[in-house]
Amino acid sequence: MLKIYNSLTREKQDFVPIIPGSARMYVCGMTVYDYCHLGHARVLVVFDMVQRWLRASGLQVTYVRNITDIDDKIIKRAVESKQSIAELTARFIAFMDEDAAALGVEPPDHEPRATAYVPQMLDLIGQLEKNGLAYQAADGDVNFSVRKFAGYGKLSGKSIDDLRAGERVEVDTAKEDPLDFVLWKHARDNEPFWPSPWGNGRPGWHIECSAMSSDLLGKHFDIHGGGQDLQFPHHENEIAQSEGAHLCRFVNYWMHNGFVRVADEKMSKSLGNFFTIREILKNYDAEVVRFFILRAHYRSPLNYSDSHLDDARQALTRLYTALKSVGAADAGASPVDWDEPHAQRFRQAMDDDFNTPEACAVLFDLAAELNRRKSPAVAGQLRGLAGLLGLLTRDPQIFLQAAPSNETADSVADIEARIAERVAAKKNKDYAAADRIRADLLAAGVVLEDSSAGTTWRRS
Repeated sequence: MLKIYNSLTREKQDFVPIIPGSARMYVCGMTVYDYCHLGHARVLVVFDMVQRWLRASGLQVTYVRNITDIDDKIIKRAVESKQSIAELTARFIAFMDEDAAALGVEPPDHEPRATAYVPQMLDLIGQLEKNGLAYQAADGDVNFSVRKFAGYGKLSGKSIDDLRAGERVEVDTAKEDPLDFVLWKHARDNEPFWPSPWGNGRPGWHIECSAMSSDLLGKHFDIHGGGQDLQFPHHENEIAQSEGAHLCRFVNYWMHNGFVRVADEKMSKSLGNFFTIREILKNYDAEVVRFFILRAHYRSPLNYSDSHLDDARQALTRLYTALKSVGAADAGASPVDWDEPHAQRFRQAMDDDFNTPEACAVLFDLAAELNRRKSPAVAGQLRGLAGLLGLLTRDPQIFLQAAPSNETADSVADIEARIAERVAAKKNKDYAAADRIRADLLAAGVVLEDSSAGTTWRRS
């Protein structure tokens, strides 16, 4: 049985769907005011892996990943760039979609945008007010009364008496308590607004996800995911809002992926130490980046460096080289034989809180067996299992010959012309010239591989 580490209970638990045979999952997506960085890539890839495995396990999955297309940062960036909010968000949504597709991330079943769910947010705020958990302050904002919700702090493990106003918690004398958070912001000059029973304004960040998730998945659903940085206060506040309004349990399993770190600091835009997905893909194949993310357990820190990406590239090259050894015609994916020992180990790993490092180790064991036996059946099993992680989906030769987009690499035609020159030189017994061509190509990042069938090549 699949076990998931539940951030709420702080232990691994058997996954028991609310509706047998189905799984409903909501993941906090991007705030679209800038390019996505590697931290965002980790969220995209991790929960793409999760939904793939849930489906592979025979569950009917409904996967929702939202887009935040209205908030303070978006408004500020739109003003700075002299664009409308709609123009700004449309541009960065398109960039996000391109990055996700490059990383092999399948589109979610639903991708709601916050601005399309304002009526649902107003209904939720109205219910909170009716239940005595929301109040309108003197400045016009509608706030959630944290101390009136008995379960506040259960996700983060923070004691309400020890909490202080922190990041994203605005200290405001109009609030009844500094820990109260805004549900509806009164209209400011030159900002977008919607009409509401409390006057013109716009939604707070936290209420957006509560409204979108409950509208698309119901008041009580299976899995809620996101980055570790969202556990508090965002997800804590979602629980308070949703359970305070609906008077029932909100989510059964909370999943949080670990931080991406650079020089022992969290990668983030606020720290200025982030690398955008687009910048990284100029130097590394997108599948290498996906593999780099998946070879670490989703809950562990992921340490970014060029050397770690280089190592991931070499490791993925070994897998593709093993597939290439049986020939493209015999290296296609086939249905997984779940009775086979490697597949059983793979399933055990994935059922143990999505243990992708161990699952990847199974792939390398299969590759080693493939190198020994040159068996199409082994190749099909390797492809089939890797495909469940979104890996090894291309023709091996295409991967092995791909060049980073920022390199002025020799074209395929130029390389093959040089190989033809080398063949001619060897035919004429000019071995010095043949060796010189091999060395020149190696210096240009091209490795030649001779066999009885001829000479093939790959990027180093």
